[in-house]
Amino acid sequence: MVYARDDTDGEPSVTVRCQDNSCVGVTFRDRFSLDADSMHYAVELWAPGLTARVEEVVVWNRGSGLVPFLEGLAADYRGWDGERSWQTDDRDLAVSAAFRSGGYVGLSWALRPWPKRAGGWRASVTTWVEAGEQLASLAAEIRHFLLMRTVHDRG
Repeated sequence: MVYARDDTDGEPSVTVRCQDNSCVGVTFRDRFSLDADSMHYAVELWAPGLTARVEEVVVWNRGSGLVPFLEGLAADYRGWDGERSWQTDDRDLAVSAAFRSGGYVGLSWALRPWPKRAGGWRASVTTWVEAGEQLASLAAEIRHFLLMRTVHDRG
């Protein structure tokens, strides 16, 4: 399985594992919302010798988010030329996608907290998934994760 919803600790999360190497992946977890206009969540990347986490990625509910990006990739399961990309408004999470012969999509996940400050860092991993149904299922899992509403005060 390339991705999985991890509810083992009672908190929703989504993990994407690379089909070619299950030691490479990304996890979305620790989501919360302070209002109806945004969702906040943590993103973790890992690979042999690498672990990176951004504590608070913010996605705004404006219709041009990660879910529509993934759904568009899944709809084009027959492939495309070049690279497609998406990033958060703050540019702390970016995803680029490339189609590979044989029906696979490489999703390169990049974390870059504080992109405008000195001393920042950047880390990325690439997960390979099957185009079409697996990518559509991943988009549905991310949609479920991001759109479930639990508005609360972090105070």
